Order: sequence, then structure tokens, then C-alpha cells
Amino acid sequence: MTKKFQPFSDDSASLSIGEFTIENGTDKVALYGSLDVMRDKNGLKQAKALKAAVDAIVKALEKDNALPDESGPAEAPQQVKNPFT
Repeated sequence: MTKKFQPFSDDSASLSIGEFTIENGTDKVALYGSLDVMRDKNGLKQAKALKAAVDAIVKALEKDNALPDESGPAEAPQQVKNPFT
């Protein structure tokens, strides 16, 4: 049995649908990659999985009565020394 995706519950869970990834975090949920939903049974299965994940994200956000208007800027990228030079 697959564990149900619970948005904003931890910083380690992720869900893959084809080449599309939904990565959990306590402050944000990242969605990235590519998903081709074909007109077949597998496409329907993938579309339902994506819908369930997005519905769970929306539900989790709607339950939080203390949502700020905005979270502020994302972490600024930091320059690191090239280890190969």
C-alpha cells in the first residue's frame, strides 16, 4: 500500500508521476518536471494521481487559517567555490 501524500508534513517525501515530481517541504511544495498525459488508461491514472496531489495541497492550504499574504522571497542563490579548480 502506498502512503498518501501529505503536503507540508515533512521535508523528505516526494511523489513521482512519470517524469513529474512533487517534492514535499514544511514551508513549500515544489512541482517540477514533465508529464505527458496520454489518452489511455495509464494517462487517466496519472491525471488522477496529479489531481489528488494538487487537491491535497489546496486542502492543506485552506485548513491553515494563519496563511500570510506572501511568504517572502525564495532563498537567494549562493556562490560556492568550484571544487575542481
